[in-house]
Amino acid sequence: MLISGLIVGMALGFVMQRGRFCVTGAFRDVWVTRNTRWLTAFLVVVAVQSVGVFALDAAGVITLASGPFPWLATIVGGFIFGFAIILAGGCATGTYYRAGEGLVGSWLALITYALFAAVMKTGPLSGFNTSMRSVTIEQSNFYSVLNVSPWVFVALLVAGVALAVRHHLNKPRFKMAAPPASKTGLAHLLFEKPWNAFATAVVIGLIAIAAWPLSWATGREAGLGITTPSSNAVNYLVTGDPELVDWGVLLVAGILLGSYIAAKGSGEFRIRVPDAATVVKSLSGGALMGIGAALAGGCTIGNAMVETAQFSFQGWTALVFMILGAGLGARLTIMNRRPSSGSGPAKVPARAAAHS
Repeated sequence: MLISGLIVGMALGFVMQRGRFCVTGAFRDVWVTRNTRWLTAFLVVVAVQSVGVFALDAAGVITLASGPFPWLATIVGGFIFGFAIILAGGCATGTYYRAGEGLVGSWLALITYALFAAVMKTGPLSGFNTSMRSVTIEQSNFYSVLNVSPWVFVALLVAGVALAVRHHLNKPRFKMAAPPASKTGLAHLLFEKPWNAFATAVVIGLIAIAAWPLSWATGREAGLGITTPSSNAVNYLVTGDPELVDWGVLLVAGILLGSYIAAKGSGEFRIRVPDAATVVKSLSGGALMGIGAALAGGCTIGNAMVETAQFSFQGWTALVFMILGAGLGARLTIMNRRPSSGSGPAKVPARAAAHS
């Protein structure tokens, strides 16, 4: 059953690469261009997964559990992580799939992200991480505090996201000129035709739902997750302990493989070596990502996508502070480059504008 982790990861990496599903871009665009289209697409993933995860819980396929809310570590870690993804040019999952496209900068960010996640979780800084995450409050999710059914929150989330999607679909969009199709049928759809942001989000949400029972079947009682599997992969390379190679480790390996297949099939794979400044940003951004994700208890997947779908305080608090951290990162690295005069819109640097 462990092989299902690799399959789910390949599907996730393929879809995110072809859909150009960039969480960093979603958070950054809120501040730089005041555009919420990709943030809305991200919330579509959360809403779709929320329906599925509570249905699985109600059916007894999985059992959702809650624990104390480590509020201090979540706030600090979420903010650090949000800032870091702007430096690194991608969040945890984005870094994995951009690495599969051949971006050397993403390879570097991925290495330091996984390394520092391990340092925080099981290495020299594990005591600090544990101490920070021991500052808690008992309440862990919204519906238990209000003593209502979680389906009330599911309905509100789905309705709110549906209205936001409708708003974006009703806005006029510019059609970009595209070269004539060179593929036909399924190959054209999978590797050539641009994917709609909201359709991509629905598919990712369905993959996230499927991850729950498949992961549980192997004894890993969780859904999608990137930080702990990345830490486990580093620890496996150091210790050789085969127990560390679980469903999650195969998941992240699958993301790399799936994104490579997608990039190769669409002609988007090529080795791209960054300049020195980008190398420094990638390494430092990756390190801060590992630190922030470990403190917060998850990255944009484990916290902002999976925990939010369960309406946990940790997930939604992390999401808010990740967006705030990304805002600071964007202001320091992107928005300060705006021209001091003139009424024209600011241009986002090419590297920052590219979905990662």
